Amino acid sequence: MARGASRQTVDKTKWLDFARVGRSFAEAAELAREFEYWNAAGVLLVHAAIALTDALTVRLAGTKSAGEDHGQATALLQAIVLSDEDSKRALCQLRSLLLEKSRVSYSGEIYTRRDVERMRKHFERFSGWAEKLLMA
Repeated sequence: MARGASRQTVDKTKWLDFARVGRSFAEAAELAREFEYWNAAGVLLVHAAIALTDALTVRLAGTKSAGEDHGQATALLQAIVLSDEDSKRALCQLRSLLLEKSRVSYSGEIYTRRDVERMRKHFERFSGWAEKLLMA
């Protein structure tokens, strides 16, 4: 993890709560998609991925990133999981989602179905990998 990055120790049993939050955000993103609230769906997908990242780091190491820089959470997760091809691909999907966070949330740019479908594909790939690790 980057120098100066802050971590927070968390009871490992709390991973269930973070996972539940992540799944809830993902379900809400689907509802937003149905109503064509594209930016809302995008924001919810990003936050679902962040919550699943926290669920993984808490379950596997009893810690989570405490900073505002979500790249630090990605670095923490990368330090915790195996460095196999599946993990590398999943972390790439997570990074792709996190790159969208400011744009979808704060830029004033109007997202389209196509934008959200691209984000959804990244999320589905990341969350499939995350769920396998969480349920192992």
